[in-house]
Amino acid sequence: MIEKTWDEFFLRLDEIKFEQFDLIVAIARGGIIPASFIQQKLNIPMKIIEINYRDNTHTPRYEEPKLLEDLSFIVKDKKILLVDDVSKTGKTLEKAKQQLKGNKIKTCIVNGNADYSLFQHDTCIKMPWKR
Repeated sequence: MIEKTWDEFFLRLDEIKFEQFDLIVAIARGGIIPASFIQQKLNIPMKIIEINYRDNTHTPRYEEPKLLEDLSFIVKDKKILLVDDVSKTGKTLEKAKQQLKGNKIKTCIVNGNADYSLFQHDTCIKMPWKR
């Protein structure tokens, strides 16, 4: 496992030139902390969507990502930045996109492949906010 520091995280975040968005949607749990820092950078509203696929050991809990709670917000025709911490298969991002259909969506991941990625390691990384 690769361990990242706060300095590495903020350095990479500062390097990203985000386009303009109307809203950030964080995928709970892992996307909330990085989305909070992106929200500070972009100064736009943030909402949370609760989807779970993997447990704390990164092993899938379900066959497919599961929406844990109905959306508490409705948005249409917005430009959304969807944020999560890790994307291995893209399944969780796809589940979130399905819930947010009718909007233009770009993705941001701390580690993995997305429209915006801070890191692209094949192995898991330990986020600075994880104990």
